[in-house]
Amino acid sequence: MLTTLKRIVQEMNQIPALDTALFRLASRVKQTLNVDSCSIYLADNEAKAFILKATDGLHPDAVENVRIGFTEGLIGLVGQREEPLNIANAQHHPRFKHYPEVKEDNYNAFLGTPITNQRRVLGVITLQQTDLRRFSEDEEAFLVTLAAQLALEITNADIRGALTLSHTAGNIAQQKNVRGIAGSPGLAIGTGFSPDKSINLKNWVVKQTHSPAEQIALYRKGVEVTRGHVNTLSQRLDDGLPEDVKSIFQLYHHLLDANSLGREVEEKIRQGWDAASSLKMVVEDYAARFRAMEDPYMQERAIDIIDLSDRILVNILQEQNGHKITEKAVAGPCILVADEVSATMLAECPRDKLQGIISVRGSNNSHAAILARAMGVPAVMGCQSVSPALLEDKEILLDGYSGEVIISPAREVKADFIQLIEEESAITEKIEAEADKPCESIDGCRMSLYINAGLSAEVELDAGQIGAGVGLYRTEIPFMLRERFPSEQEQVTLYRQILEAAPELPITMRTLDVGGDKPLPYFPINEENPFLGWRGIRLTLDHPEIFLVQIRAMLRANIGLNNLQIMLPMISTVSEVVEAKRLINQAFLEVSDEASGSDNVISRPKLGIMLEVPSVLYQLPQLAKYVDFFSVGSNDLTQYLLAVDRNNTRVASLYNSYHPSVLGALYDIVQKANASQTPVTICGEIAGEPAGALLLMGMGYRRLSMNGFNLRKINWLLRKVTLLECKQLLSLALTSSSQQEVFTHINEYLETKELAGLIRAGA
Repeated sequence: MLTTLKRIVQEMNQIPALDTALFRLASRVKQTLNVDSCSIYLADNEAKAFILKATDGLHPDAVENVRIGFTEGLIGLVGQREEPLNIANAQHHPRFKHYPEVKEDNYNAFLGTPITNQRRVLGVITLQQTDLRRFSEDEEAFLVTLAAQLALEITNADIRGALTLSHTAGNIAQQKNVRGIAGSPGLAIGTGFSPDKSINLKNWVVKQTHSPAEQIALYRKGVEVTRGHVNTLSQRLDDGLPEDVKSIFQLYHHLLDANSLGREVEEKIRQGWDAASSLKMVVEDYAARFRAMEDPYMQERAIDIIDLSDRILVNILQEQNGHKITEKAVAGPCILVADEVSATMLAECPRDKLQGIISVRGSNNSHAAILARAMGVPAVMGCQSVSPALLEDKEILLDGYSGEVIISPAREVKADFIQLIEEESAITEKIEAEADKPCESIDGCRMSLYINAGLSAEVELDAGQIGAGVGLYRTEIPFMLRERFPSEQEQVTLYRQILEAAPELPITMRTLDVGGDKPLPYFPINEENPFLGWRGIRLTLDHPEIFLVQIRAMLRANIGLNNLQIMLPMISTVSEVVEAKRLINQAFLEVSDEASGSDNVISRPKLGIMLEVPSVLYQLPQLAKYVDFFSVGSNDLTQYLLAVDRNNTRVASLYNSYHPSVLGALYDIVQKANASQTPVTICGEIAGEPAGALLLMGMGYRRLSMNGFNLRKINWLLRKVTLLECKQLLSLALTSSSQQEVFTHINEYLETKELAGLIRAGA
């Protein structure tokens, strides 16, 4: 039965038009279960009725004409109860309602089950038969299983299909609202533009070769041309763009290096595969590893690897075929749309025409989102179920604060949107005018704002958004983009560059946070539950040789500078801190002995821990005896407290840092930290959001670490409020019953302060 069900769903997926697919589905179900009728009704929320969309067994003229109210008949009852209804004699049921046009007088047995998705009833699918009988448990189970799969297809088809509909009056396209993840703040209006990505490794069919030497030369030429192309794109961004944005291309240059992907690709060619096929096999392996990781930042690196490799493929084919592959041109003000918008794709789009970005996949950690924020271009990421081709040439309103996208907007909606853009522009001017002023509230509460660095702290700190230092620097990248563990000297060189970028400011480096769901390519780990597995400090303590080399490298890089701070990730027990400190002391003594007799000054860096595992919330007084500072990783802490994987689309809506329980935990942390006189920083996303910054200041946090592009906005906001107001706002939030109620209080407060332009940013 399962095989039959899969076959039916696959057949439906291959039919592009939803109506046609539903008719096919009804016919196949009727045939498979040997019943007299199968019908599908879909919900029309505006009409508050279920509409007969497809049937095999009822009169065909009833399709689209029969409308059954949400509270009417057996169909309405199934929708109301949101569970299957199995009746032997439907016509004797008190909720039975006769509809002459469907011609169902001969049917007695009735089985109906709701089609639901994310708590919404999308429709009802029914079976009917002339016999007086109850449908069997197997038949009922089959229909329930089918309805669950059908719900996803209807949801996707509803979005895709609605974009192609049009009103008959005036041939005006029907407005459609879809939602994604807020990637870059701002509002934009433009016409959808989708670059041509028809040539890609995903669709490439692997081929073998008998001329490996020629294929290696072809691959190297493709890489050389791509390197020049990337250089050109990087230079195009020079004018008026922060240095941290251009550092994004450093990863591209690293991947183009012969010691990175090149070595493995050429080895595949020597094994008998052509250049394109070898590139495909190596890249897809790397991309799969990155996508399997929990850290959203690391997941997004798969996009960069695939994008760069697709460009190499294009250049290989151009060299091989001897002619240039033409690209589509941008005609006017546009919203760039793609399955996965990449950094190079964004750089290619003329800046004077680029108004906004929509990426079907991806998150706010993608390089495209980072670029967009630095460029001031609104972006919505993870806008699933929308095909770029269907947005082509459509007028689009894009809200980078809420993640909402409006396609073919109604006239009055567009007018209101234009007014919002004008209001936002006025606020942006005010923020820029006060960008160099200290972060201090009206009543004298001084805040320190740090940055979270992920790509290259030395250039991020040159971007003019330095803040008080680096609150979090991830050290995983050099480990993950190599075929082996980086040597101690390689790490020293990297860390020294970062520390020297701002020698007068503290730079907090997190020790290696890999393992479990973030395996190194040369150190594979297979676990059933990687989120609760062998990762972070657990892995490095089990392998002190890895931990000691990294600590030694950090200490050596800090010689003569004294601005290093070390932070341990995923701490869950005091014993982990004790053991880590023992190893750090060992490394310090080793480096000190090696430098004895020289003029080099070796200082012992401050040591801190990440608070992201809920167990540490109850051990803070004990932990404070062993460390110099705490840093709250609110992203992971939220996931663990709410038991929600925010990258899982089925439950992502349940992830919210403003859940009263999460706010309560954050409040408890800062109170306990202050009681032990232990400095505490918060480095999760909530620190860089207007709503979050207000609540955190009210809680007692005085050190917020965030992405660099949020510094000026948060600085400006906190200078417009008082500490007393934030404490009062916090009291309302902590006693709220839901995150929606929390936002209601925040929005009302911002309105009273005439800061309504920031309301969208907090929601």
